[in-house]
Amino acid sequence: MPAFDSLGLPKDIAEELAKNGVTTPFPIQAATIPDAIEGRDVLGCGRTGSGKTLAFGLPVLMRCSERRAAANRPRALILVPTRELAHQVRDSLRGYARVVGVRVGDVVGGSSYTRQINELRRGVDILVATPGRLTDLIEQGACDLGDVEVSVLDEADQMCDMGFMPQVTELLDQVRPDGQTLLFSATLDGDVDKLVRRYMNEPRTHSVDPPVSQVTTMEHHLLKVLPRDKNKIVTQIAARDGRTLLFVRSKYRADTISEQLAEAGVPSASLHGGKTQSVRTRTLAKFREGKIQALVATDVAARGIHVDGIDMVVNVDLPTGHKDYLHRGGRTARAGASGRVVSLVAPNQRRMARRLLGDAGVEAKQHLVNPGDELLSEVTGAKEPSWEPWIEPPEPVRERRGRGGPRRGGGYRGNGGGYRGGYRGDRSEGGGGYRGGGRNDREGGYRGDRPEGGGGYRGGGRNDREGGYRGERSEGGGYRGGGERRGGYGGDRRGGGGPRGGFRGDRRGGGGPRRGERFDSAPQR
Repeated sequence: MPAFDSLGLPKDIAEELAKNGVTTPFPIQAATIPDAIEGRDVLGCGRTGSGKTLAFGLPVLMRCSERRAAANRPRALILVPTRELAHQVRDSLRGYARVVGVRVGDVVGGSSYTRQINELRRGVDILVATPGRLTDLIEQGACDLGDVEVSVLDEADQMCDMGFMPQVTELLDQVRPDGQTLLFSATLDGDVDKLVRRYMNEPRTHSVDPPVSQVTTMEHHLLKVLPRDKNKIVTQIAARDGRTLLFVRSKYRADTISEQLAEAGVPSASLHGGKTQSVRTRTLAKFREGKIQALVATDVAARGIHVDGIDMVVNVDLPTGHKDYLHRGGRTARAGASGRVVSLVAPNQRRMARRLLGDAGVEAKQHLVNPGDELLSEVTGAKEPSWEPWIEPPEPVRERRGRGGPRRGGGYRGNGGGYRGGYRGDRSEGGGGYRGGGRNDREGGYRGDRPEGGGGYRGGGRNDREGGYRGERSEGGGYRGGGERRGGYGGDRRGGGGPRGGFRGDRRGGGGPRRGERFDSAPQR
């Protein structure tokens, strides 16, 4: 196998690859990189995990290093089906992009429009995007594809299966007609073939990786289980040593089974389209770092999770079609590693399971298993969990300095028991904290005694007109406004509120009824 520097890549990129321990190209890389560097259209057929990101990414970096992109007008476009895959492609290329002075950005759903618009305005050479969000930004006038010289379709079959075909064609119609197109897909049938015929000019075709069903390092097993035993068997499999990815059919099932596993003592989390992008990103990072050993996911994860070291995929619920089965199975046995795909089937599902595996071209070994069986442990590595509930450790709190005030260890908005702000710390006495500081008693801070904590304050004590409060504060709470002119209290806090102010949040956590409501009785404990 040739080395990277013999494929036509610049010396600085080859050296950066070597620093990262990447010295020998995968077959798909060795086959496609020279053609892509020459400017030819390339059609690469290979499953996920075969090294396709660098196969198209490195030639695109070379192309974009020649000159910088104008504001809102990227020079290269990489279309992918999912947010997770977009982030992984972006992160895989950024290290090499810095070497050649190229900017890589991403636009995906579930993330801030403002951040993405500002990034485009500053100039992005290579834009990694999901079709839906990119279409939105183009309609808003925040992006123009008229300068795109090279277009990449990664996981093209998945994009078509997910219904993105109309958006993909609309986007490709906007790039330069004389540009280069690189398309990578696990299959080349149906809509993918339409894309090839419509947008590619005499492409060089390279099919160097077998489909998932023929990967020799992957084993397939069909476990026949009784419905009453299924939950316990799932728990024992998830408690195995190693990184396990479990697939279910719905968001509710993902959350329910994840909670069930945590109760049994298995470090686990769920991943599905109902979670925000930031939560999905953090969950994947924890799974990748080994902080959780079992990830329960819907099919959104099958179309984008690229995590090394997943040695078992479990179909807790059977997929709806053979393509979904192959996409799920593609999360294991990646890049030459070994892995197993295990499907759990009840007696009334066996015929459907056999048809599904037949359509996928998979020969699976079949086993009848019960909880705690030696055979179950032999096939899956299942073991008895601790049955001591696993509680995810809290994330470390970063200290932040409030405006003009002392260091309070945070300044988080929405934590604690106060109206706005508070910091995460000891909440035994009400939580809360401060937003801002005590700059000349005008912003932040508070006035009076604060013996027991609770809540968080906004405003200050400017001539008894705004912020703060007057009198004793013995019970916790968080105020907005105060003094004599704008809400707050005069005297004992049990005496009621003013016209603007009062409480917001849970009284027991340091708040009270919503701002503007009067409170005339003693606090309820």
